[in-house]
Amino acid sequence: MNELTKIRYRDLNARQQENYNFHKAASKLAEYGYNSIRLSDDWEGADFLAYHKDGENTLKVQLKGRTAIYKKYEGKDLHMCFRIDDVWYLVPHDDLVEIVKTTSPSTLTTPSWAKGSYSWPKTPKAILGRLSDYALQ
Repeated sequence: MNELTKIRYRDLNARQQENYNFHKAASKLAEYGYNSIRLSDDWEGADFLAYHKDGENTLKVQLKGRTAIYKKYEGKDLHMCFRIDDVWYLVPHDDLVEIVKTTSPSTLTTPSWAKGSYSWPKTPKAILGRLSDYALQ
């Protein structure tokens, strides 16, 4: 039998981290009745689709390594999926933008947002406090 050795996330390259994150997120979503299918071409901004067992609900999901918002995703019915510490979050992108508007409005006046995106290496407490309803526990 082969011995399995756990890896350290920080030792993975960017592509390996994306694969790792997909499988972790898909595992969490499976607990809610979703089957996740990875896409090879970011269809309509989605990295993967999550189909619910009810056969009626399908989520378009953009997978990120941290909390982030993008102008190009506004109005596209896209969900952002990211991990903060050991908790995974699944947030409709436009809801996340609204959370930012109400908790950290100065973010939307930054040069980074003017160019089309903003992300946080560490999610601010004010935003984190509003994400509890979106946690995948």
